[in-house]
Amino acid sequence: MQYETKDLEKQSIKAIEKHKLFFIEDVASYLPCSRATFYNHELNKLDSIKEALTKVRVTTKVAMRSKWYEQDNATLQISLMKLISTDE
Repeated sequence: MQYETKDLEKQSIKAIEKHKLFFIEDVASYLPCSRATFYNHELNKLDSIKEALTKVRVTTKVAMRSKWYEQDNATLQISLMKLISTDE
C-alpha cells in the first residue's frame, strides 16, 4: 500500500496531540503504516512533528511544575526549587 507523506504527517500530529506522546519512536505505533515506512518517509525529521512533540512535553512540564508549586509536600517543593533556581 502506498502512503502519502503529508497524510502520514497529519496522522502523526493528531496522534501526538490525542495520546500526549513524548517520543518520536512512539508515533509510528499509532499510524497505519509500519515503523520502516515511518522512517522511509523521513517523518522523524519533519519540524512539524518535532514541534508537536515539544509542545506536548512543554505543556506537561508546566502543568507538573504548577502542581508541585501548590503542594505541601516538602520533597516536591525541594525538587521544584532545584528546577527553577540558578547558581546565584
